[in-house]
Amino acid sequence: MTNDSRPLAVFDLDGTLADTAHRQRFLERSPRDWDAFFAAAPDDPPLAEGVALVREHAEECEILYLTGRPERCRKDTEAWIAAQGLPGGPVRMRRDDDRRPARRTKLQILRTLARGRRIRVFVDDDELVCEDAERAGFRVARARWAAASAALKAAQEREGRT
Repeated sequence: MTNDSRPLAVFDLDGTLADTAHRQRFLERSPRDWDAFFAAAPDDPPLAEGVALVREHAEECEILYLTGRPERCRKDTEAWIAAQGLPGGPVRMRRDDDRRPARRTKLQILRTLARGRRIRVFVDDDELVCEDAERAGFRVARARWAAASAALKAAQEREGRT
């Protein structure tokens, strides 16, 4: 993180800024094809509502991207952010071997961030993540502009994969 004195605006990627609908099929089969799911991420179209919101917050906040994607996807993830013309900012990702539910990993990271910086808003599409963040005292904006995926919800909660 930078020495920026502005507050943080923390944005999720999948389902918030990136439309994952085209790669859901890899999670709807058994066994789930995680390699193909993440390999298709560079082709995600941006979600206009999320892009507009991140740009709006970038006027007064430092942007930090908080994703459940594994660290091995960093290069593709950072390239996607740049290709969309999104504001620059640090990207926090889960360790490759971290299989905890998204609501636990993200809340832990938010709490760590909040020890050193004020977090103005946290934007995510996962209802469980949002509920836990609100209970912990964070201001949450729910990203409800993408089609929900039952397969992705299961992956986030039960398998700790994204």
